[in-house]
Amino acid sequence: MDNHSDKVKIDSRVHLTGGALLAGMTLLLVGLWYVQVATALVYVKDQEIQSMRTVRIPAVRGSILDKHGSPIAHDTPTFVVNAYLEELRPHFRKEWRNHRTDRKLSPDESKQLEIQIRHKVVKQFIEMLRLDQPIGITPSKMESHFTQQRALPLPVITNLSDTNIARFAENSWKVPGLELEATPKRLYPSPSTAHLTGHLMRNNYRSEEKLPYNYRLPDYAGKLGLEKIFDEYLSGQPGTRAVQVNNLGYRQGQSTPVASQPGSNVVLTLDLTIQDAAMKALEKGLKKCGAKAGSAIVMDVNSGDITAMVSAPVFDPNKFTPGISHALWNQYLTNRPSPLLFRATQERYPPGSIFKIISGLAALENGLDPNKLIESTGSFRIGKRLIKDTASPGQYDFKRAFKKSSNYYFIHQAVVEGHGKEHIIQMGKQFHLGEKTGLLPEQETAGQFPSIERVRNNWSEGDTANLCIGQGEITVTPLQMALMTSAIANGGTIYHPRLVDRIQSPNPNIKENTITFSSAQKRSQLFMRRTDSLKIIREAMYADVAEDEGTGQSAMIPGYNICGKTGTAEVKKPGDPHKITWFASFGPYEKPEYTVIVMVERGVSGGKTCAPIARDIYKAIISSKRKGSMARK
Repeated sequence: MDNHSDKVKIDSRVHLTGGALLAGMTLLLVGLWYVQVATALVYVKDQEIQSMRTVRIPAVRGSILDKHGSPIAHDTPTFVVNAYLEELRPHFRKEWRNHRTDRKLSPDESKQLEIQIRHKVVKQFIEMLRLDQPIGITPSKMESHFTQQRALPLPVITNLSDTNIARFAENSWKVPGLELEATPKRLYPSPSTAHLTGHLMRNNYRSEEKLPYNYRLPDYAGKLGLEKIFDEYLSGQPGTRAVQVNNLGYRQGQSTPVASQPGSNVVLTLDLTIQDAAMKALEKGLKKCGAKAGSAIVMDVNSGDITAMVSAPVFDPNKFTPGISHALWNQYLTNRPSPLLFRATQERYPPGSIFKIISGLAALENGLDPNKLIESTGSFRIGKRLIKDTASPGQYDFKRAFKKSSNYYFIHQAVVEGHGKEHIIQMGKQFHLGEKTGLLPEQETAGQFPSIERVRNNWSEGDTANLCIGQGEITVTPLQMALMTSAIANGGTIYHPRLVDRIQSPNPNIKENTITFSSAQKRSQLFMRRTDSLKIIREAMYADVAEDEGTGQSAMIPGYNICGKTGTAEVKKPGDPHKITWFASFGPYEKPEYTVIVMVERGVSGGKTCAPIARDIYKAIISSKRKGSMARK
């Protein structure tokens, strides 16, 4: 009996175990059938309504640096609050239900209510963060994003302060769908470089790109200046990420992004310390004489390298990203004098008496005896026209006429002594007047300079008189005058001006693929018949600053011998007569290193307005060199 009882117990256990296994297998098969058969259509439908979209991620833009590595334009991280709309859909629906009314809304009313509700929900969540910066997006802009790019994050507050970054970190747990992200923002620390660097504009569609992106995060391209010229190098290589979206356009998921590659750095010949000092000196000089526009250039006479190049008034390139306001842009367009005009290269001016450097050099090359005395009566008559001299009557040799800027002397040499029009034109052509330098192709004018053919036809003695004193059919740019003065200082070599030294990787340890722009690229050499012509001009320029009666004495610095020439050109514009004032200089006299050119629109005179500005710039140069020498020790 006992054996039978044990056998029954064992059989029942076997049956229970088998039944459990059978039930488990049945449940598993039912589950597999449900997944693979019963719900297959659901998964097929999900696959049909989901798709992948590629998103373009812009690269960090390369920096523009001065010769010492100081940033002139660079990307800096800025923090943005982004809203992810797919996470806010339940809150949009909830708010929509709260706004339901008994009255049936028209399609247009319903659409407008949806727009306002989405904006209201995001705004309410922003307020829960307790930030002191309001939401920075309008309902219409939010709707545009919702309609076209709802799978992408929507920037609702930009440029968060440090305080608000901390507040977001403290309160972000309270709100769904909002994230804090770092994005690059272009920054221009020094306003003095605005015309050189140019600015950026929004540009999401680069023609050279071949990949078919579905979405593009905000990107910018160079619109003007160096930002535009070297945009190919500065912009870098964009990254990508794939986003899975459903048929409503909401994000369902995303892949690991492919990182972007930062742009290259552009290193200039500029010295930012001297650049800022030149701007400060120019603005101080403008304020002192009541003028509003001018330009100043500092150039290495032995290489053509630009050390500083400023123009006033100036615009703020920081205002162009993420986008300049219509009000400010219209202000820039309508203001006079225009802050958009780069007066160092983009505007042409009559040179006035600084052109006597060329007309004097032409006369010397044609046989002028610099020691021969000429009696000035204080005015020169040509036909019925009487040209008054700003210099007092008396006897003049070349040096005295040059430093006192006697119009009578130079007109007499050109009209009476035969050192006239064709000699002056030939000399001016040697300095490439009337030609562009090629430094900034879209921001440069060639100026105006007559040809030999022009002065041989329908040309009067009055035209020659105007020509030799820098009036009439001559206009130049400050950059052209810097190249002219540098050639006088260095013994007759005219260089191509150079602003960019090299393009290099943002990683200082990577030397490969660096593009270097050679220094001291010779454009031409002055052809001089006399061996002492340039020496005579240099001595006269030294006398203009260092000696009594010199019109450039305001530029004098004890212990640093500056050579210069003042100029004051009259612009006889109907209803608006005014003066263009100049000071062209180099220093030191013993071993020239720098050319400094100053031009002021509507100044008092070259000596009173421009020479003091140049003096302040030379002081900055001397101070910078002294600090550099001490640092090297």
